[in-house]
Amino acid sequence: MTTLKILFWICLCICVYTYVGYALVLFVMVRIKHWLKGVPQRMELPSDNLLPEVTFLVCAYNEQDIVDWKMQNIYDTDYPARKLHIMWVTDGSSDDTNVRLKKYDDVEIVYSPERRGKTAALNHGISQVKTELTVMTDANTMVNREAIREIVRCFQDPQVGCVAGEKRVVSRHEGEVASEGEGLYWRYESALKRMDSDLYSAMGAAGELNAIRTKLYQPMPETALLDDFVMSMRMVSEGHKIAYTSEAYAMEYGSANLEEESKRKRRICAGGLQSIWWLRGMMNPFKQPLVAFQFVSHRVLRWTLTPICMMALIPLNVWLVLIKGGIIYNVIWMLQILFYLAAWGGYMLEQHGKKNKWLFVPYYFLFMNINVFRGMHYLRTHQGGGAWEKAKRG
Repeated sequence: MTTLKILFWICLCICVYTYVGYALVLFVMVRIKHWLKGVPQRMELPSDNLLPEVTFLVCAYNEQDIVDWKMQNIYDTDYPARKLHIMWVTDGSSDDTNVRLKKYDDVEIVYSPERRGKTAALNHGISQVKTELTVMTDANTMVNREAIREIVRCFQDPQVGCVAGEKRVVSRHEGEVASEGEGLYWRYESALKRMDSDLYSAMGAAGELNAIRTKLYQPMPETALLDDFVMSMRMVSEGHKIAYTSEAYAMEYGSANLEEESKRKRRICAGGLQSIWWLRGMMNPFKQPLVAFQFVSHRVLRWTLTPICMMALIPLNVWLVLIKGGIIYNVIWMLQILFYLAAWGGYMLEQHGKKNKWLFVPYYFLFMNINVFRGMHYLRTHQGGGAWEKAKRG
């Protein structure tokens, strides 16, 4: 019985720490840092004529319907036009994306007829960049007017090698379950990234909006499934920081439905597992102790042990109840039953096009963790390169 109890409490502690405990520890550590060293002052930008030249790079595959919308969004930013270079990398595009881009005289088109995925496109595009800084966004994300200035402001810190903007998910229509679930997750994730960055460095940058010092870019294997994460975390492993800013943000519509969202989640989880293996040296606490702590707590546990522990809690808890391990196990088992009943209720409502926020939270939480296992299967069976099937957006 003792062994069962030890296993049960290890699994429970890992689950609680991953989703609640780390956030609380991080909050306390950041407050202590601010108390000891003071709150960092906001850095000032130089005058417009002293601002660095920036390349705004967009990787696109068959995005003809969004070209004009995206270009207008770029033109609407408040960065000086003479300092802003626009590059589209359209490897493999077979529609009229390139034709539409040719209408814009200030756009550099980097094209290869073969589609080898976004990582290959990034390798190709960044090899052509000549500016000090490169800002990257997805074709279907729209950035705020001040985004580029805010990113450049972050680079005033010489230790910063990468800047992560904030991802904001919007719904076309009220009550879209996939969009609202993704938006809820990203609000939680953004809070963690902000505290990670305040403590030392954010743990990765999302492809929706990020920027790098161009000279720090290292070509990545074309099989990389999470190119943005691998690219940014490599910089952290070399002693640079990822700065996070919510003042530069990218907006996109959420997935059209939870089936489409599941496609995204399992690919991301597969990419997370792949990245952890490639970046396993960052878990060495003797090399970069603080980075190892943040990396394991924020990323590694979520993509590896935690979903397994969450599933293991069910048989362990049942066994301890059956052998009369103690009243605490009966109480926890009842809480588990209530949680899974709530998740089932959220699922049934979603199937009928309805939503209750109290039932939806456990449902989406369970949905995310199930997709970790789907991601494991995807990674084991995936034999292709880095090309993904795009998820349909709402």
